[in-house]
Amino acid sequence: MADGTLKVGTITNSAGSGNIAIGSGVTVNVNRPAFEAKLSSAQSISDDTFVKVQFDSEVYDTNDAYDNATNYRFTVPTGFAGKYLVYCTLQLAGDGGNLDILDTGLRIYKNGSSVLWNSFAPDDNSTADRTVNIAISTVLDLSESDYLEIYGLVNSVSGTQSITGDSGSQKRSYFGAYKIGA
Repeated sequence: MADGTLKVGTITNSAGSGNIAIGSGVTVNVNRPAFEAKLSSAQSISDDTFVKVQFDSEVYDTNDAYDNATNYRFTVPTGFAGKYLVYCTLQLAGDGGNLDILDTGLRIYKNGSSVLWNSFAPDDNSTADRTVNIAISTVLDLSESDYLEIYGLVNSVSGTQSITGDSGSQKRSYFGAYKIGA
């Protein structure tokens, strides 16, 4: 069959059972498109303000759908609408003498609007609270040309706020998604 749709209930090998072999040069597109991007160095941000995270380094990008240079967003390619698992982890930091992190936030934006928000506030405001890790994940229905972006927030008593980037081979702040179904 050439460039068509094959619909079957069961696939077996020529003996009627067992494994089938996929020939060399054939790509099985499971969980694609898929990407993961990370922050290669710290991104300074304003206090108590949601700021778009500029994930500037691609770990992988199966369909060239993540923009790591201009808009810092994932855009669903033509022909790939469906359900996507979306995830993000940020390490939010402050630095300075008596910097106390009061609260942090992480938002997933779809087409310019917030669709999911997670926040974390440390139990106390001790000077040891100089970094906070916050994560989020969800399944989203995405159409062709929908785009996703990540925003982060640090609210602190004083000092400089940032989103932490890589430390050697350690990813600290990263964002990814992959298609899980129609």
